[in-house]
Amino acid sequence: MSPATQANRRTLLLLAGLVVLVGLIAWPSFVGRMQYARTRAELAAIRDAATQAELTSVGKMFTTLARIIGPTVVNVTSKKRLTSVADEIAALRGIRPIGKTAEEVGSGVIVERDGVIVTNYHVVANSSEVDVALADGRRFAATLIGADAGTDLAVLRIDAQDLPVATWGDSDTVETGEMVWAIGNPFGLDRTITYGIVSAVGRKGVLESPYQEFLQTDAAINPGNSGGPLVDVHGRVMGITTAIVGKDYSGIGFAIPSNTARKVCREILEDGYVERGHLGMLLASSPPDVFGALVVAVEPKSPAALAGIRPGDLVVSFDGVPVAEPAGLVLQVTRTPIGEKVPLGVVRSGTEDTVIVQVGRRPQ
Repeated sequence: MSPATQANRRTLLLLAGLVVLVGLIAWPSFVGRMQYARTRAELAAIRDAATQAELTSVGKMFTTLARIIGPTVVNVTSKKRLTSVADEIAALRGIRPIGKTAEEVGSGVIVERDGVIVTNYHVVANSSEVDVALADGRRFAATLIGADAGTDLAVLRIDAQDLPVATWGDSDTVETGEMVWAIGNPFGLDRTITYGIVSAVGRKGVLESPYQEFLQTDAAINPGNSGGPLVDVHGRVMGITTAIVGKDYSGIGFAIPSNTARKVCREILEDGYVERGHLGMLLASSPPDVFGALVVAVEPKSPAALAGIRPGDLVVSFDGVPVAEPAGLVLQVTRTPIGEKVPLGVVRSGTEDTVIVQVGRRPQ
């Protein structure tokens, strides 16, 4: 091989090596640019799809819910007479007290077309007048059909027909994390809708009443929301908003489960009052690390006394359902039909036994 040929060959090899070296340096950058371009195109496509379809449908869901449930929500205003010490002295002397009135503003939801409305008891308690404003602007004087302080629920009626009606949902199916919307009149702002999730279910001990358990939500609830509905993604009423922690919204609100509200409403419409089961036991929390509800006292001639329950007994189950603490047992008893015979699991002197107790009627 001639020297010229060898020189040409070396030149070609050097050029080839240079091309390979440049390729190794430039290729990752080229590939990165291609991948970035493809990712950018994918993101653009996702954004366009979301803007045109997915996010639009989510937004439409919110507006549709507002249109479905909004017309069924009412503004409830009650006038309450305030009695001062001077008024009491005047009354004792036979002088007509002047008295002052205050207004309580809350919300309510229409549950029957002929003007039946569910709201909170504390909104209308001790009221001389109750006024209801509908979504269409009409105002009516409302009649209190009945109330249940134990669950903080009241049923009103207005003289109107063919009203839009909310649909009850099944609160027993509600799970923590589900989306919910609260609708009411916070601070007098008609039919305000707020959004959140169910933060917890079965909350007990929030208020003093032993008959209450709540759905907890982070949907904004403020003064004036009381008595309004808490609805699911289908617009079904899953609860009646009733309480907040503090004086205004702090991310923790509570609603009476719809199954409780529906039952109370039905009983008030049918009987005028709420009937609850009763055993006649005074209960206390059991010692630490002990499962059950401790019987402190037993009312004479009560269903518990007739069944042989004694102070010092530890109730560990009711109708086959374990009892973890007193509040749970009270709720189970109050929800049991009057006259029903139920097995009660009792631990006495370290020995567990089952007694049959017939649920009585709680005194009004």
